[in-house]
Formats: sequence, C-alpha cells, structure tokens
Amino acid sequence: MSTVSKSAKAVDHVTAKAKAARAASRLLSRLSADIKNRALLNIATALESQQDAVLEANQDDYAAAQKDGMDDAMLDRLLLSPERLADMASDVRRVAALPDPVGESLDMTTLPNGLLVSKRRVPLGVIASIYESRPNVTVDISVLCLKSGNACLLRGGKESLKSNTALVKLIRDAIGQAGMTPEAVQFVDNTDRALVDIILGMKEHIDLIVPRGGTGLINFVKEHAAMPAITGGVGVCHTYVDQAADLDKASDIIFNAKVQRPTVCNALDTVLVHSDVATKCLPLMAKGLAVAGVVLHCDSRALSALGPNPGIEATPANEDDWGREFLSLTAAVRVVDSLDEALEHIETYGSGHSEAIVTEDYSAAMRFLDEVDAAAVFVNASTRFTDGSQLGLGAEVGISTQKFHARGPMGLRELTSYKWVIMGSGQVRE
Repeated sequence: MSTVSKSAKAVDHVTAKAKAARAASRLLSRLSADIKNRALLNIATALESQQDAVLEANQDDYAAAQKDGMDDAMLDRLLLSPERLADMASDVRRVAALPDPVGESLDMTTLPNGLLVSKRRVPLGVIASIYESRPNVTVDISVLCLKSGNACLLRGGKESLKSNTALVKLIRDAIGQAGMTPEAVQFVDNTDRALVDIILGMKEHIDLIVPRGGTGLINFVKEHAAMPAITGGVGVCHTYVDQAADLDKASDIIFNAKVQRPTVCNALDTVLVHSDVATKCLPLMAKGLAVAGVVLHCDSRALSALGPNPGIEATPANEDDWGREFLSLTAAVRVVDSLDEALEHIETYGSGHSEAIVTEDYSAAMRFLDEVDAAAVFVNASTRFTDGSQLGLGAEVGISTQKFHARGPMGLRELTSYKWVIMGSGQVRE
C-alpha cells in the first residue's frame, strides 16, 4: 500500500472517531448523574483489578523509551506503578463523589417585566487532547469529560502507546457496563505526526483542545488549532523568602516544592531570598536540599551567603537559569533587596503558573497575592499544591496559564459552558 493511501486511510479513521465522539456527546449530555457516577466507579475498580495488564503494557513502553534515550524527567512521567494506579483510582472516586455540574442553575433573577432569567450549565461537547508521555492523562481527561457530559478524543505520544491502549480498553469496557456508550472515549492509536494537523483542523467536530506536554507541543497547538485551545502547563515557579519569613518553615516549603517530584510543572525552579535573611536562610535551605542531591545555580550574592560549605553543590548562575523550567533536581537562587525586586523578577521570568511567598508579614503577603500575575499564588505553602486533585477537583484536564476561558487546574466546571434560560408568561418586547 502506498504512503498516500496509508495516510488517506489514517485520516478517514481519525475523522470517523471524531464523528463518533460528536454523536456520543449528544447522548452524554442527557445522561443522569447516577449513570455517570456508576461509570466512573467502574473505571476505578478496573484500575485496581486489571493493574497487571496495564503495568505489563507500561513496562514495554518504559523499556522502549529507555532504549531510545528518553530523559529522566520524561521517563518519570511515563512510569506507572501499583501505587500510582492506586492513586489514579482514588482520584477517579473523588471525581465521582463531586456534584454533577451539568444542569446547575446560575445567577437566577426575576426582571421587572416578570421574566425569570438564569444560566444553566451545559457540557462543551467534544474535548480533544494531544499529550506526551504521561498515561495518567488518559484517565484524568476521560473521567472528567465523562462526569461533565463531554465526549473525548485522545491522542497520546508513541512512547506511551501500549499503556494508553490498555487504559482506553479498560475505560471503554467499564463505562459500557454502566450503560454509557463506549464511543464517548475515542483514542487515536496511529502515531503518525501528520494526524496532529488533521485533528487541529477538525473544528466542526471538536469544541475544545487541550495539549499536555512540552513547550514545543503547546506552542504548535496554540498556533495551528482551528478550535479554541487551552494552553499552559509550562511552569517556571518561584518561591520568595521574605525578610519576615520563618526560616525553618521556608526551608521545609522549598524542600517540598523542589524535591517531592521535581519532574512536574508545579515544582520549584527559582528561589528568591531577601538580603536581610540570606546568610541565615541559604545555608539552612541548601543543607536540606543537598541531602536530596539538588544542584544550586546561584548569583554572586547567594554564593557569598552560602560560603564554603562542604556537601553543598553550588555553581554560578547564568542568565539562562532565570526563567528556566528545570524539571530536575536543579534550582536557581538569587538574593534580592526588597519585595519590589522579587515581584519584578517574577514578572520578568515567570510563566504565569505558580508563585509563592514565605512570610509572617501580612502586608507583604497581601501585596504578593494582589500583584503577582499567575494562575496560582501561595502564601506559606508549596507550589506542588497546584494540582486538581490537591485543590479539591478530583483530577484535572490540565493547568491553564492563560485567562480565557479557564485559569489554573481545570476540573468539572471548567469543562462546561452555560446557556441562558428565560421563563416567561406571555411577555413581548415593546
């Protein structure tokens, strides 16, 4: 078969999947919360009972990715384990326990002419996602779409093809047993990159697209998508230690933000420390980070504050270190003379993802919250909490760093729109 005919067949196949998702979305929009919740609980049970098949597929993907030279950050995102599958199942159950947003009435009011006016939440329709490496995204997006009454079209990367195939089969079987059409979850198992362009052009079938991956993928989707796209996920995250900080608290927060899982978008990248506390804060912070093998890229004043400290790996920072998402056990460190200077640094180098201040000064904390332009801002807490599950959403479709139509972790409500509902008793406009 020629390359042209193969490509034409693949395009037809993807188009058929998109059309099937559109047809399924109409059925989903009318389903009861009971059926949707039953479907999700079936998925959670299947993740536990069928973990051997999923883990076997994942090990095949992982071994192939290692052989191909995939970097450690991407390998960590690819890897599944019994513990990670158990966490995924717990997240699915949390989503099932959340209120169903579909049909919720908003802003109800009665006008002077007697019209009863409200807004009613409705599903978006078909949500597509193009993503790299992380097979947990397959589950997160599927369950959030299903609970919010949306069908989904999924296209993962070739590095996680076997894992995603196993998970999609599990999901489709589970929801079918609950009385929901399996066609609500569509998976593109052809890894031809040309199909990405085809998907991005399907505005008649797809209502929203969410890319999950590196800067290259996100920018490509942003520039080429014919339908609305939610972009974000690239996190250059700062923690600023104020002159009024509790330094033990600061050290613990920084350690967690950097070390707990360094390969994800909400992990800390740059520490900013007020010059008044630098000589006390930096050695304390650095000793803790050194135990975990963190390498510090420091400006000249940070290096001076650290002094000759055996066991601490610190090197001079360069301009490229500011505004860099490390995704590894590496952090940049800079000493600043004021909150104003910290705010200016974050404005210059931040990505609008997650930013934190450690301080006991209420005024400084409020200024930070008011003036930092990011999807999530923290006072005295780790940026690792920017996560749908951690913030009570059960899971997330992604983390948006833009401002329309959603910002930050996207859960059920962010996957709905609304329609105006007007109830009258014969009113006509004069």
